[in-house]
Amino acid sequence: MVMDAKEIELRGKAIGKAVSENEPSTSVLKLLNDLKTGVQATEDLLRSTRIGVTINRLRTHKDPAIQRLATELVSKWRDEVKKQPKKTGPAKPAANGAASSPAPPPSGTASPAPSQVKKMHDVAADKRNHKTDKVKYQVTGSEARDNCVRLMYDGLAFMSEAVPDEILGVAKQIEAAAYKNTGSINEAYKAKMRSLFQNLKNKSNPQLRKRVLSGEVPAKTFVVMTHDEMKSDARRAEDEKLEQENMNQAMVAQVEKAISKEFQCGKCKQKMVSYSQAQTRSADEPMTTFCECMNCGNRWKFS
Repeated sequence: MVMDAKEIELRGKAIGKAVSENEPSTSVLKLLNDLKTGVQATEDLLRSTRIGVTINRLRTHKDPAIQRLATELVSKWRDEVKKQPKKTGPAKPAANGAASSPAPPPSGTASPAPSQVKKMHDVAADKRNHKTDKVKYQVTGSEARDNCVRLMYDGLAFMSEAVPDEILGVAKQIEAAAYKNTGSINEAYKAKMRSLFQNLKNKSNPQLRKRVLSGEVPAKTFVVMTHDEMKSDARRAEDEKLEQENMNQAMVAQVEKAISKEFQCGKCKQKMVSYSQAQTRSADEPMTTFCECMNCGNRWKFS
């Protein structure tokens, strides 16, 4: 049976979980075989689900059977996409024949765009936070939740010229949406708030912060976005280029990656890190270790 995009995304997440938790190879192979029979590859489908990226990573798996099947899938999808005509025409009209219109602005309590309400501050934009803005963030009646409102305020205020009341309003919406999803102040809630803060303060992705603050990305959507969905256009373009290169390249020997809980991410402090090693300098020098956090996507290297 042919899978839709949602089913493919779920399979991809299940594969990622199975690999990160070191589940038996039979579990991963079953999921791969489901994709082999259930995916009719198109460029749009591969881009929207990013299943190609997930499967391509398995080409360096420690199990040769998984390596072979992953390579077979990537090659199969690559060939299917190559056979399809390139899309060069204008965007398709809506079902009723009218041109599709842009999405309506968020309703209800969404805040106006920062560009519409600006205020000069005595401190530099990159130094703004709840202290410099003298914000009263104690609004929920719970100290733990108030601290998360404060955290969201600091993330949104970074490099912003919006007035404090506007920023605080969005910060409260984000915290309330995250709390509603978890139902209590548990580890999942705390981890989510830390992750959202890290993404809001990411200097290389200022558009995310602006989109959330303007209401283009509503709070209830923001709190369930994946790390990939939060990426900047530039980062996403880089990843798509890499994915395309991976799809077009023949199977070659690659450095095997592994998951370790011994390395700690400097950004989110989680200990779920994918790493690989390569000899980048002379033979008598130590190998270079390349790390990527499986929680927030932070990358670093050391020798």
